[in-house]
Amino acid sequence: MKAAPEHQAALLELGQIDTDLVRGAKTLQSLPARQVAAEAEAELQEAREQLRLAQEDVDGFQADVKRAESDVELVDKRIAQDKERLQATTSAKDAQGLEHELHTLAARKTLLEDVELEVMEKLDHATAALGETKTRVADIQTRLDSAFAEVASQSAEWDQNRKALLAQREALTAGLPDDLVQLYDRQRERYGVGVSELRGAISTASGVQLTESDLQQIRQAADDDVLLCPDSNAILVRAG
Repeated sequence: MKAAPEHQAALLELGQIDTDLVRGAKTLQSLPARQVAAEAEAELQEAREQLRLAQEDVDGFQADVKRAESDVELVDKRIAQDKERLQATTSAKDAQGLEHELHTLAARKTLLEDVELEVMEKLDHATAALGETKTRVADIQTRLDSAFAEVASQSAEWDQNRKALLAQREALTAGLPDDLVQLYDRQRERYGVGVSELRGAISTASGVQLTESDLQQIRQAADDDVLLCPDSNAILVRAG
């Protein structure tokens, strides 16, 4: 294949554009914010499960407190009724029975109040734990939102850069022979690099010094001959 030396040299700019496109895409995919977001999402899922369990604890203890309050209220009503009956009775036997029942109810009330107090303490602890978990969930959500915002910002910036690079590429390839661009694209797709510059005796694509035999063949080639690097298989652009 033949191509003007200036067209071959232009491939170096094309190669840099393609390198920038690949590097930019990889950079976007490996943003630290993406790792932060992934970790925050995992933490958030765990924290939300803890929040659900903490809310269940609070709901359960609230129900226990209501039951305990209801039990105490029932005993209070029974005590009030027995006191009224005690004041109204004229029977010594009935009075003795009522006094015994009042004594039993008083002991029962003390026991229920102790249970109520214990449950209320548990409710207080559960409520505090719920509050702490809510705060943790909010903190993780804030961290996640910040990471997402960073990724979105970087993505928008890269999208602009990518469009600019693609426009440069289109403008550049429009001025080059189609067969030369096709060869470049084919070698780049196959071997990962499409063009290499020969600097002294070293091919930049491979970083390897070419053999004297290879160099001799290159020296003997015409300026418009399109050569391939024997190590990288990229189009070899000779220094002008």
